[in-house]
Amino acid sequence: MSFTVTINISKNLETEASSEEVFELLSDVAKSGSFFPKVEKLVDLGGNTWRWEMERIGIGEHTLQQSIYACKYNACKERKTVTWIPVEEIGNATVSGKWAIMPTRYGSKATLQSLGTLTVNMPGFLELLLSPLIRFEFENLVDRYITNLAEEFEQHANRSSSSIFPET
Repeated sequence: MSFTVTINISKNLETEASSEEVFELLSDVAKSGSFFPKVEKLVDLGGNTWRWEMERIGIGEHTLQQSIYACKYNACKERKTVTWIPVEEIGNATVSGKWAIMPTRYGSKATLQSLGTLTVNMPGFLELLLSPLIRFEFENLVDRYITNLAEEFEQHANRSSSSIFPET
């Protein structure tokens, strides 16, 4: 017996980086994915389709779950959007979503919208206990991802500004 957990995420990232810089990083799935925590493998399946294999979630020596899913990505430079749709029948999860990047007065704002479903191979009576924990864990991973991206943009801005104003 198994059950399904649905996870709906909406997050914002504000940075001093330009919308072009943000789009460049977020549209590069391999590079952007390197900032997502607990990714065991990110496999290029060709045609801008990627399979995500997350680290196993476990307690002690017991593996509770490993999330595996694939998405086809589309980046639109003119609109500064990156979208992804699930590839059916790969893994135990489906994920769809979108990054929308907009310039702001002091840099840019990127909005993440994502909807995922995860099939958990555990007895259904555990659903009430495990579903909130799985949602909480995934939301923490996305929060860490946003923080990692923000830190990267900040470091990039610091490197750029130090090259503009060399030390004397």
